[in-house]
Amino acid sequence: MKVYIDGRYYDEAKAKISVFDHGLLYGDGIFEGIRAYHGRVFRLKEHIDRLFYSAKAILLDLPMSHAELMQAVVNTCRKNKVRDGYIRLVVTRGIGTLGLNPNRCKNPSVIIIAGKIQLYPPEYYEKGMAIVTVPTVRNLHSALNGAIKSLNYLNNILAKIEANNAGCEEAIMLNAEGYVAECTGDNLFIVKQGQLLTPPLSAGALYGITRNTVLELAQETGLSTGEPTLTRYDLFNADECFLTGTGAELVPVVKIDGRVIGGGKPGPITRELVRRYHALTKVSGEPIYD
Repeated sequence: MKVYIDGRYYDEAKAKISVFDHGLLYGDGIFEGIRAYHGRVFRLKEHIDRLFYSAKAILLDLPMSHAELMQAVVNTCRKNKVRDGYIRLVVTRGIGTLGLNPNRCKNPSVIIIAGKIQLYPPEYYEKGMAIVTVPTVRNLHSALNGAIKSLNYLNNILAKIEANNAGCEEAIMLNAEGYVAECTGDNLFIVKQGQLLTPPLSAGALYGITRNTVLELAQETGLSTGEPTLTRYDLFNADECFLTGTGAELVPVVKIDGRVIGGGKPGPITRELVRRYHALTKVSGEPIYD
């Protein structure tokens, strides 16, 4: 594997950053997880757009233009002969001092890794998965806005640990008001009486690229969509439930906190959206190879 770091490619074993990089010391940086399908990088522009939004929110000046970042991602895929894979794009504040002051970091670092990912076992996609609600709540907007895809994921990691302790791969995170925000690494959707619903961004949900894609696909089919505040009660009484994420794609949920959802199997709307999503990934994206 060849890893891109600040304009150069390094063998995996030699791909290193400084111990004084504030991305390592303080989680001071941002990232994107991106997928490649059939020799195309899916929704690349949208991912780079979101990277710029996150950078602006934390006053991080990206050292490359939008077009340069897109090209670097494509080139890294090409360098690693990736046709179907996962790309991790990371931007750190860069090397600084042991002090917290970000003004001591003069040169942000850009890192691109192109490889493989498999978040969940295949049977979860076929039969659905069980998830639980965990005690760790989503960060407050006034503390660390959930729209910022930052390197500091400890909030989500603590929730993931609680999910694992409960014997689950994924978990629901509530916000401070007790409303459903999202899962530890995925957005959440339910179907109720033929309507597709997902928590609003204001509840703490990430501005998910896959989330937006699913909403677009649903609207194209004439399916009614909404973004109301949701409670655990709403989830327990849903007709269908599924999660979305770049790595996860669309994965059905058939049990929440011990309550069976939709008869314990993936529902028809979920299956249709999965079909449409996979069809879209076959024809859409930034070409890696000429």
